[in-house]
Amino acid sequence: MSSILRHLRINLFFPLTKNVIGRIVRAEIPAEARPDSILIAQFLDDDIDYSGYSGVLLESGIGPINHSMMVPSAFGIIESSHALTDGDVIAIQPSGMVRVLYRRESSHNDLFVTGRCNSRCIMCSQPPTESDDLDLLPDNLRTIELADKSTSTLGITGGEPTLLKEDLLNLIAHCNRHLPHTQLHLLTNGRLMQNEAYVKKLAAIALPNVTAAIPLYSDIDYEHDYIVQARNGFEQTVHGILNLARYKIPIELRIVIHKLNYLRLPQLVEFIYRNLTFTCHVALMALEPIGLAAGNMSILWVDPFDYRAQLREATRFLAARGLNVSIYNHQLCTVTEDVRSFCRQSISDWKVAYLPYCERCFYRSSCGGFFESAISRYHSTHIMPI
Repeated sequence: MSSILRHLRINLFFPLTKNVIGRIVRAEIPAEARPDSILIAQFLDDDIDYSGYSGVLLESGIGPINHSMMVPSAFGIIESSHALTDGDVIAIQPSGMVRVLYRRESSHNDLFVTGRCNSRCIMCSQPPTESDDLDLLPDNLRTIELADKSTSTLGITGGEPTLLKEDLLNLIAHCNRHLPHTQLHLLTNGRLMQNEAYVKKLAAIALPNVTAAIPLYSDIDYEHDYIVQARNGFEQTVHGILNLARYKIPIELRIVIHKLNYLRLPQLVEFIYRNLTFTCHVALMALEPIGLAAGNMSILWVDPFDYRAQLREATRFLAARGLNVSIYNHQLCTVTEDVRSFCRQSISDWKVAYLPYCERCFYRSSCGGFFESAISRYHSTHIMPI
């Protein structure tokens, strides 16, 4: 997830030189478990032993600190802690800001492993950067160690994770050791998977817990290359997909639908059926209007209601041929009734939103809703309660 809580800040009593990472607890725990934990308490109590915790956060102001009391360096007043629950993993930054690395009660947790990317998709919601990734790896490794062992799925995302090369393999191996029952969802453009030797190494540690989620935006090479802004991107991606299939790594294909590719959506899924039938899942996705997409909406935006015929044809084509297909990020009232059963609540729980009149909809609880970033401007003009 790696999200900054905009309104959650800690007034630190002592300066920090690096991030302090820990698992949230709200009650005293045995001494041997404290180095992994950040205790949230209502107030400072002279009768409580605070030693050994990686951090102690108080919800109420305090008077003078009893200096005989052993408190960690990550010690301070938290302005509001209602957004945090026991088992969440957070990073307290030297600035006093809190970064949530993992939410125990969420099914949408991701490890953000790099901001770098070798593509520059015109609708990318996470614009690539050239920032140094060295500080991300140790935080992610520590998050893996602290995450709940019953976590069902965990995403690995960026940027382009394969740019980490051996470090990505090490991170996946770390997941295997600490979260052996967790399914990993590797979001990658697949281009570097054209390196068969690398895919062979990945397969040696990834099976059966890793699914590679790869975007394919057109059945025509130059159209896909334009969308990802990478010469030979189509050829490299398809080569990478074939390598992954050769080593039996499950593959999900992701198609973000917009003005530049919706007309050929039926042809694209037919290409997938005829050439990439081994695909375990095809996700047909609506656009998220942030990042690079926000600056390109004049060439990208099309009302989902206006491509409902192409979406219906593509969905029914794949389903009729036995391929697992889902519709992501769409509202039920924008798709035809006969494909509503394929719609999923796919938007991460921390950025999903609904319009006021959605409250009157009978299917509100099962609708995927909107990206919060789309609520004010970019959403269908045909939204209506069902």
